[in-house]
Amino acid sequence: MGNFALFVRFTLREGMGDAFDMLVKETEAGIRAHEPGTLVYACHTVEGTPDERIFFEIYTDRAAFDEHERQPHTIRFLSERTRYVEKTEVDWLETYAGKYPHGATK
Repeated sequence: MGNFALFVRFTLREGMGDAFDMLVKETEAGIRAHEPGTLVYACHTVEGTPDERIFFEIYTDRAAFDEHERQPHTIRFLSERTRYVEKTEVDWLETYAGKYPHGATK
């Protein structure tokens, strides 16, 4: 079984970027401390579109993603984000080729 990945695009409510970004940084601290199965959790701003955020997430497998979803910091993020986010688009990804950090693939 290979990695489990997703690509998420958030369209934020106007003027909510700073507050959303703070929530993401708080969530990221929990991910770093408690989620060894989360290989990549990268959050990006989008050039020329200040109200867009892109997340690229790679987990060792579906079980690691499920564990991520059960974490208190993730539950808080999912609950709190609704006040900042106008629209969420999620693409579930299946790897067929690529380069990953050492030890990140099975």
